[in-house]
Amino acid sequence: MSFEIIENIFTMSADMVMTTAMAAVLLVIGYFIKGKVNFLEKYCIPAPVVGGFLFMLITWIGHVTGAFSFSFTTTLQSFFMLAFFTTVGLGASMALLKKGGILLVVYWLIAGVSSIFQNAIGIAVSKITGLEPAYGLLSSAITMVGGHGAGAAYGMTFEGMGYPAGTLVGAAAATFGLISSVMVGGPVARRLIEKNNLKPDHSEDFDTSVTEINAASGEVLSGLDIIKNVTAILVCMALGTMVSGWIGKLINMEFPTYVGAMFVAVILRNLNEKVRWYKFDYPLVEGIGDVTLGLYLSMAMMTLRMWELAGLAGPMLIVLVCQVIFVVSFTYFVVFRLLGKNYDAAVMCAGLLGHGLGATPTAIVNLTAVNDRYGMSRKAMMIVPIVGAFLVDIIYQPQTVWFIKTFVENLR
Repeated sequence: MSFEIIENIFTMSADMVMTTAMAAVLLVIGYFIKGKVNFLEKYCIPAPVVGGFLFMLITWIGHVTGAFSFSFTTTLQSFFMLAFFTTVGLGASMALLKKGGILLVVYWLIAGVSSIFQNAIGIAVSKITGLEPAYGLLSSAITMVGGHGAGAAYGMTFEGMGYPAGTLVGAAAATFGLISSVMVGGPVARRLIEKNNLKPDHSEDFDTSVTEINAASGEVLSGLDIIKNVTAILVCMALGTMVSGWIGKLINMEFPTYVGAMFVAVILRNLNEKVRWYKFDYPLVEGIGDVTLGLYLSMAMMTLRMWELAGLAGPMLIVLVCQVIFVVSFTYFVVFRLLGKNYDAAVMCAGLLGHGLGATPTAIVNLTAVNDRYGMSRKAMMIVPIVGAFLVDIIYQPQTVWFIKTFVENLR
């Protein structure tokens, strides 16, 4: 940590190690506060959000007063995200993927249709309020489904088309969506579960299969066994990044690295079940996943600049609020019924609110928070990441391009 005065502002700069340490401390603080505050536990507010939000308040005070600011080195943030999704893939036996069946297809189509409605709402509300259509789309599926990465990419595209605030609007909208997604996901799932008195069905073949396949062996792992499990995660991350790069060049668009890593991990897991290259230990891998997810989201939250939301123009804020109202209403009244009105459906609704307003990692955080309180839904934990990380792009990306060509380019 270094301290210096930059433009009359006391600036604290954290290197990679200090930034990671601060994220870890905030994560622990978040768990501590969540355990003490019944409201947070009751409504399934994730611990990383609790700790990260407190720090965002501190950075906001520093910005408003002009007294101090922070500068972080978030080099490991993408590493933690990549590691988490790799552990998700390693938890996926092919038998479990097959169990997704028609439910996976239904959830995928629901997510895709929702993204179309989001863009339509963005255009409609922007016309009513007088907001530029480009900014309306940046406040819709681009950032609500695509997150900060898509917001930055499309923001630069719009800047090249003559909309100078493109990148800033994309970042602010994605920030709004990220915060909204983790605030509404848990409470909506809780309402569905308790209103309908839903319980995890442990008698299902799906749940039994997961218990058998991913159960701890009971054997004590040697140091070499642990090293092999960690090595498998790192190798999948490396190969997955390469695969994502190749696919991106093939389809001429940026392809998420964590999608490639997750699917490489799925392949490794299922090959290892046949050839037994190493002693795979699911509890160990799951524990690593929990840690990396917590650190990723804690780091993401602590580096968000809350004041970007304060600078949103009134029309843009209206678009964003309409997005949240639509996705919450659609999920609560329609999606829950389409998915079967059972416990898995309720948990998957929390996931849809996560990646339908924020990003796939926040969807996983929503799922984890609900699972920790009410019981595990393996179907949700398998289907939501696959759809949110990649499959939804098959519908969301092409229709977004159509909206841009129809409502933005045609106006030039």
